[in-house]
Amino acid sequence: MGKSISFQRPDGKSVNGYLAGDKGPGIVVIQEWWGLNDQIRGVADKLAAAGYRALVPDLYRGKATVDAKEAEHLMKGLNFGDAAGQDIRGAVQFLKKDSPKVGVTGFCMGGALTLLSAVNVPEADTGVVWYGFPPLEYVDASKIKAPLLGHFATRDQAFPIGKVDELEKKLKAANVKFEFHRYDAKHAFANETANEKKLDMLEYNPKAAELAWKRTMEFLAKTLK
Repeated sequence: MGKSISFQRPDGKSVNGYLAGDKGPGIVVIQEWWGLNDQIRGVADKLAAAGYRALVPDLYRGKATVDAKEAEHLMKGLNFGDAAGQDIRGAVQFLKKDSPKVGVTGFCMGGALTLLSAVNVPEADTGVVWYGFPPLEYVDASKIKAPLLGHFATRDQAFPIGKVDELEKKLKAANVKFEFHRYDAKHAFANETANEKKLDMLEYNPKAAELAWKRTMEFLAKTLK
C-alpha cells in the first residue's frame, strides 16, 4: 500500500521512511524497539485506509529484528534527543508541506518518543502515546502545546503504571490538554504479533486493542481533521 521515501531533517541530513496514504491530515508513526518492520508498516496502512497520510521514519537506519536482546541493543544505541528533535521533527515538517495538520503516534519505545516529540517538535498538532514514556525528567510539560491521548497497560512490566500517575501530575500542573486511558492488559497489547515473540511480558489483547484504536480514531478526527 505504501512506498519508501526519503525526507530531510532540520539539520539537512536525509532519513528514509515508509509513507502510506496520499491525502488528508498527516501522522508520523513511530516504531516499537523492533524497528521498521511489517507490523508497523501495517499500522501506517491502517491509518492511510482511515484517511491519513502516515509516515514511519526509519530510526534504526535499515535495521530491524525479532530478537528482544538485539532490539534492546538497537534501542540503547539510539540517541532519543536526536531521534525526536531531528528524525521525527523532519518527518512532521515533510508531511506539513501537503497536510495542514500533522500528529505523532508511537508504540513502546515509540510512545516514549511521542512524548519527547510533544516537547521538542512545535509543529506537531497532536500526539497519541501507546504504552511508553521516557524518563520523566525529560518531559518538560511546560513546552507541550498539543493535546495528547495516552493508552497504558495496568500490567505493563516495561513501563510501570505508577509512573503514568506521576506523568499525569506533571501534565496537569502544566495545564496540558490530555486524556489517558488504562487497560487491564500487558505491554504491547495492541500489537497483533506480540504473542509470536514468546516473551512473558508481551501479550496481544484484541479487545483492549480495538477499544484503544476506536478512541484513537475519535481523537484524531477531533484534533487533526
